[in-house]
Amino acid sequence: MLWFGAMQPNRKPIMPSPKLEPLVLTDAEKTTLRQWARRPKTSQRLAQRSAIVLTCGEGFSNTAVAAKLATQICTVRKWRTRFLQDRLDGLTDAPRPGAPRTISDADVERVVTKTLESKPAHATHWSTRGMAEAAGLSQSAISRIWRAFALQPHRTKTFKLSEDPLFIDKVRDVVGLYMSPPANAIVLSIDEKSQIQALDRTQPLLPMSPGQIERHTHDYARHGTTSLFAALNIATGHVIGTCYRRHRHQEFLKFLKQLDAQVVRPVGTEIHLIMDNYGTHKTPAVKRWFAKHPDYHLHFTPTSASWLNMIERFFAEITEKRIRRGAFRSVPALTTAIHDYLNHRNQNPKPFVWTADADSILKKVANVCQRINDSGH
Repeated sequence: MLWFGAMQPNRKPIMPSPKLEPLVLTDAEKTTLRQWARRPKTSQRLAQRSAIVLTCGEGFSNTAVAAKLATQICTVRKWRTRFLQDRLDGLTDAPRPGAPRTISDADVERVVTKTLESKPAHATHWSTRGMAEAAGLSQSAISRIWRAFALQPHRTKTFKLSEDPLFIDKVRDVVGLYMSPPANAIVLSIDEKSQIQALDRTQPLLPMSPGQIERHTHDYARHGTTSLFAALNIATGHVIGTCYRRHRHQEFLKFLKQLDAQVVRPVGTEIHLIMDNYGTHKTPAVKRWFAKHPDYHLHFTPTSASWLNMIERFFAEITEKRIRRGAFRSVPALTTAIHDYLNHRNQNPKPFVWTADADSILKKVANVCQRINDSGH
C-alpha cells in the first residue's frame, strides 16, 4: 500500500530547474537596447532579441519572458545566454559561410563616384558595358552596384524653372486656393489642350490575347486636329469641356459664355479661375468680358509652370485613357470620343487631391536651384 505523496514505481523524480544566472544591464546597454527595439528601421530579428534581453533584465524567468513576448522559451534561453557571453555583440548574426567578396567597398565607391561625376569620352552617358570596361569589373557587378544606389544613367527627364518675378506670390496664391478655398465660392481650373490629332492606324489592330499584348502599327494617318477647352471644379471633380477646331481668343470667349451658363451656383457666389498666361487669356476682348462679370476673379500661374494648374492632371488622364491608343478616322469621331469620355466621367466625378503646400514646393525649387549652381554647368 502506498501512502499519498510517496514515490510511485517506474517514475523518475522531478529535478528542480537550474538557477538562472542573473542578467544585469548597464545604463548604456539599456539605452542601446531600447533604441534597437523601438527604431523603425531596425530589423525584426534584432528588435525581438533586444526586447528579450530587456525583459530578462527586469528579473523575469525564461518562461515568463516567453509568455510576455509571445515567443518560444528556447528562443529566450538562446539570446539570454548569447548576451551573457558576448553582451551587445552577441545579439547580431554571426557571419554566414560562403565565398568571400570579390568587390571591395573601395570598388563600389569608385564606380559610384565615376558614374556621378564623369561621362565617357565619346558618349553622353555611361552604359553597364562601358563602365565595366572603365572600372575593370564585370557588367553584372556594375548592374548590381547601380541598382543598389538607384543609379540610372540611361534615363533622363526634362524640367524648366520659372523666371516669373512674382513666382513665390503666385505659387502661394494658387496653392492656397487648392488647399484652403474661400468660403461660398467656386474654384475652377481652366485651360486648353490644343492640337489633339485624329490619328488612325494604317493597318487593323491586333487585339490582346493570352501571352500577347495588344499591337498596332507604328505609322498612322493624320485626319486633322481639334482643341479641348475644359474647366475643372476643384471641389467636386466635375469637368465642363467642349472642342473647337481652332484655338483663338474667339473660341475662348465662347467657352467662357458656356462656362457661365453651365456653372450651377447660388446668387452672389464668386468664381475663382486658375489659368496660365497664354495670349488668348489676356486679349482686350477677353478683358472686357471679365470686366462685365465682376464675380469672376482671375488667378494666373507663374510663367513656365503649367504643372501648377490642376486641369493638367485631367488632360493627362484623358490622354492616357482615351486619346493616345485610340484610332480616329476623322475629327468628328475624335470629338465624339472626347465628349463621351467627359459625360461618362461626370456621372461619378472624383476630385484630384492636392497635397503639396506652398512651402514644400518652394523648398524643392530652392534645392533645384542650389544643385544647378553647384553643378558647374
